[in-house]
Amino acid sequence: MNAAGALAGLLRDGMTIAVGGFGLSGNPFDLIEAVRDAGAGDLTIVSNNMGIDGYGLGLLLEAKLVRRVVASYVGENRLFARQYLDGVLEVEFVPQGTLAERLRAGGAGVAAFYTRTGVGTPLAEGKEVTDFDGVPHVLERAIRPDLSLVHAYRGDPAGNLRYRLTARNFNPVVAAAGLVTVAEVEDLVDHLDPDDVHTPGIHVHRLVPARPREKPIEQRTVRSGAA
Repeated sequence: MNAAGALAGLLRDGMTIAVGGFGLSGNPFDLIEAVRDAGAGDLTIVSNNMGIDGYGLGLLLEAKLVRRVVASYVGENRLFARQYLDGVLEVEFVPQGTLAERLRAGGAGVAAFYTRTGVGTPLAEGKEVTDFDGVPHVLERAIRPDLSLVHAYRGDPAGNLRYRLTARNFNPVVAAAGLVTVAEVEDLVDHLDPDDVHTPGIHVHRLVPARPREKPIEQRTVRSGAA
């Protein structure tokens, strides 16, 4: 099965898709490209950021398939910033920790939670604020996307996943939050040791082998040989 086959019957206009990754680390590139090629539009994308121009989720922006983004960071994607400033794209900015917790809560069956983050800022406008021990907290709703897309380093037929180093990032909470989760996996093995499992297979509905590719580096910083 390829990425397009793994997404067969799952995509529709207007749906909410959560995508793992941070910058270009841990992005499900094959699945993102399959979403672009399928052509479903008016999408809401939940992700830490929208990749960069020409890579990752930036491809969905280029194809004009995205109506709304829930994210923590715009920075490295000029098209993302331009579409937002031009009023083409609706953006809900969420503090990074709050975004991770909203996804975690969605996967844990927690409808909402209170946090001090954002109190007294525009991020709290229109939201319930309650005092706990004399300290104001804002109520944040959990995120439960229609579809979650993640990239894992290793997986087994039961859907158990292990991520590699910093590519773990948002992938575990995204995987758990989705009503349906599809994972692309670099190395499919017969069995993962329970101690090696980062995402239990109960959260994963479909698996697809990831195509070998040179992984893009968003920013490369090196020291001189003399150093």
